[in-house]
Order: sequence, then C-alpha cells, then structure tokens
Amino acid sequence: MSSLPNTGRLLADVGGTHARLAWQDGAGAPIGQVRVLAVADHASLQDAIRAYLAGIGRQPAQAAVAMANPVTGDLVRMTNHHWAFSQAALRAEFGLATLRVLNDFTALALALPFLPAHERRQVGGGVAVPGAAIGLLGAGTGLGVSGLLPDGAGGWVPLEGEGGHVTLPATTARERLVADGLVQRHGHASAERVACGSGLLETFHILCAADGADPGALASAAAVSEAALAGTHPQALEALRLFCGVLGAVAGNLALTLGARGGVYIGGGIVPRLGQWFDGSPFRAAFEAKGRFQAYLREIPVWVITSPQSPALLGAARALDAAA
Repeated sequence: MSSLPNTGRLLADVGGTHARLAWQDGAGAPIGQVRVLAVADHASLQDAIRAYLAGIGRQPAQAAVAMANPVTGDLVRMTNHHWAFSQAALRAEFGLATLRVLNDFTALALALPFLPAHERRQVGGGVAVPGAAIGLLGAGTGLGVSGLLPDGAGGWVPLEGEGGHVTLPATTARERLVADGLVQRHGHASAERVACGSGLLETFHILCAADGADPGALASAAAVSEAALAGTHPQALEALRLFCGVLGAVAGNLALTLGARGGVYIGGGIVPRLGQWFDGSPFRAAFEAKGRFQAYLREIPVWVITSPQSPALLGAARALDAAA
C-alpha cells in the first residue's frame, strides 16, 4: 500500500448513497478530516478508502466501518448498493491490526449517549426515563432500526437487527392501497418500501396511478419532497404525509417492543431536511395511536438528530474502543 507508518484510526459510515470517512488519532481523540464520497463514484469500498487515505496522506492501524446492511459473517454485502467485500481481505489489504465492521444504525446507537442536547430536536412527548431502553430509526436510502438496552452496570448494549424490513403497518385505506401496490410489485410490503427515499417516490407513483393523476416531472424523492413542501402537487403532499405516518407507526412499534421510555431518536438523511414541517406531520399521532397504550406512548420523547457531522462515526470509534 504505502511506506507511511500505520498509526491512528480510519472511521467510516457507509450508506447506500454516501460514504463518510474520517480520521481519529486514537481512542478519545477528536474525529476530523471528514470527507463525504458518493458511493456511485467508486467501484468498491476499498477504492473509496484508497481515495480517502491518499487525500489525507495517512495509513491506519485500526478501522471501524459502519455499513447499511446486516453483518453476519466475513462476507459483507450492502442491501441497497452493489458493494461487497471480505472482512479478512480488507484487513489484509490495508495492513490493519484491528478491523470492526458493524451495522450503521448499531454504530449510530452507540453514539446516542454522547449526543449533545443542541444536536437534537424534540418532537412531542415528555421527559426521558434515565436508564430506560432507547429506540432509534431513520430513513435515507433505506430504513435503519436499532436501539440501546441498559446492561445493568451503567452501560449500554446496542441492537443489531434489520427492523426496517418488518411488514408495513398499514392502518388507513390509503396506506392499504399503497401496501397492495407494493405487494403486487415486490411480493412483500415492508416498512422500508415506504419509509425511505425510493419508497417515497414509489408511494407517490402508486397514489398518482390510483387517482389518475399526472406525476409530471417528479422523478426523484427529492423532487417529490420539494413539491410536497411547496404544496404544488396533492399526491406528493399525501405521499410525504403517508411516509411520516408510517415512520411514526414503526417508531411506536419499536418503542413498545423495547419499552423505550428513554426516548426514541430519528436519524437518517430525510427527516432532518424536513425541518419544522415534520413536527406538524402525522408522525407523532401515528406514533401514539396504539389503542390502550396511547397514554404510555404519549410520555415518550422523540428527538430528531440534527448533528452536522454523522454521529455514526463516533459510534464506530466507540466500537473500536470496546474491541480493544
């Protein structure tokens, strides 16, 4: 690779659209030299890493990579992109003494206890119960789900799962219409099929087809979102409201499943961009709409993560600390 000495840590948060790479000199050191690379611009994770390291002129001794996919063995394959790699081969190629590969939302969960108050915005609910379980989910290229459980000794155990692929909780006639359309197209309607970027676009097209409406030139999730916020297309607005309602229903399910009285965090790339509009969306009502447990959920705070730098990078660093 290079004649440079292997010191310090490479940290990466890899989603289906962007890979965020950063450098840390060692445990507890500041995280810096953050670069955001488009995954479509690189043939593989290794290519992206090589480009990043060449740009900063460093060679790591350790690396932690948070990936938007399950990590169940040596071979890691992304769910919403074609990148795949062997952990053993990656470790050997870059001469790493330590490599930690984990789900991106597991990494984000590890960062939650260290998230400053000014990097989150509360959307309803009361006060978090100290030491109670915490839920986490977020929509971007996919729908990530995780959380933290207390370990009984003042620390936390992060969850590693694929909760974004649970069956879509369709409760209204229009949600059932969308769910039926998704089943016809894909064989299964998961929560992620609505609550992610491509899901927002697909929901919009299903609604337009059902109503005989012209989708116009809205050919991306960003375009649908912009039209919804501007109020220029009724089905775009309905698709975004449905997106938020489904996200709320899934978040409420997660809160009930975990007993997440420590609060629920919303990450991912989509919701933070919606700003204050999200606060008045159907999200909170859907979160609380659980019949006899509405009062239970009404007290649980939900926070939108507003950090300018991906907190999953800090979570990746914490994963390396635990591996030491």
